[in-house]
Amino acid sequence: MLVACVGATFAAHGQGAALHAPKSAPKDALDDPLAIQIHDDRLTLWVAKAPQIYLYGVIDTDAPNRVAALIRAGKFPPGSDVYLDSPGGDLAAGLALGRLFRAGSMTTHLGAPRLTRGMPSVPRSAICVGACAYAYVGGLYRWGPTGNDRFGLRSFYAADPKADDANKAQQSAGEVEAYFKDMGLDSRVFASALAASHEEIVWLSADQMYATWLTNNGQLPLTATHESSSGAPNLVINQTKRSGVNRITLLCRPDGLTLTAYYMVGASRAKQIVAHAIRSHFEIDQQEVLPQQNESASVLNENVVISRSYTFAQLQGLPAAHALGAWVVDRTNAMRYGFVLGIDGVKGPIRNYYASCQQTSQKSAEQR
Repeated sequence: MLVACVGATFAAHGQGAALHAPKSAPKDALDDPLAIQIHDDRLTLWVAKAPQIYLYGVIDTDAPNRVAALIRAGKFPPGSDVYLDSPGGDLAAGLALGRLFRAGSMTTHLGAPRLTRGMPSVPRSAICVGACAYAYVGGLYRWGPTGNDRFGLRSFYAADPKADDANKAQQSAGEVEAYFKDMGLDSRVFASALAASHEEIVWLSADQMYATWLTNNGQLPLTATHESSSGAPNLVINQTKRSGVNRITLLCRPDGLTLTAYYMVGASRAKQIVAHAIRSHFEIDQQEVLPQQNESASVLNENVVISRSYTFAQLQGLPAAHALGAWVVDRTNAMRYGFVLGIDGVKGPIRNYYASCQQTSQKSAEQR
């Protein structure tokens, strides 16, 4: 499976705004052991809402120990933004870093370190290859590369391994496969592309990474669960994002469904949106259901709440829909607030719930 080339082992250091600055500046920071640059000043926390940690250079075997020490010391808190810029390195160290990131619910990005006084010149674009790619996958939220940043996986194209390397390669492949499974990813998605490549590195675009779920751009896969509301079973569709949870519930009624959306924006912001709202509505595949409804929204804790009841005929496009949205329109009709859920991943539960509700309604009608 996805086996990275194992790099050489180096001693560790940091620099710039980082800890343990080196005595002399190297020519190229990416050739050095993994450096750690921490930015947790007031401005960074106000803008980014979390500390920004830059890891750059070769991932050496001791890198996970240094990162773990910073986590224990509180300098690398849960939920931090981690920016990676590395040509690779030690496979086991990359996997260990990824596990540390996931345990701390970190968000991973590609990004070159900030320039600081006395810091050597580094490329402004970032790369993340091999062991770095595995570390990146450990982020709970993973943002795709932008600009000239590049993300690469090492392909299977190589000369036949030496006999004494075969067992080691097989063991590494098993570790990587288990790691991807623990991270909620299926390494088989990438296997065919990597096996077919005759290049040492397969460079992936942001779109390719999103299509294979290597990136999630700040949101986890949708979940659909059955819960009970006032004794009646409903279907709850959750979209967990870094900024909170957006939710739409489907509740079966005698002649249709009640849809209720919860748009989490914070208590004060929710009050502002509702105070300036003129109407709210649901959309199925970007088409408004019952256009120009004048009903508005309400506030519940940190959420703007939109609730509407529809007949089966009005929701006939729901079982085959690709997207379900909920929106609040302000008084000027120029702005709207809300969200859209791409529901392909939970289409089965939605279709089954809709059909079951419709069957229950028909049986009740026949009994009457």
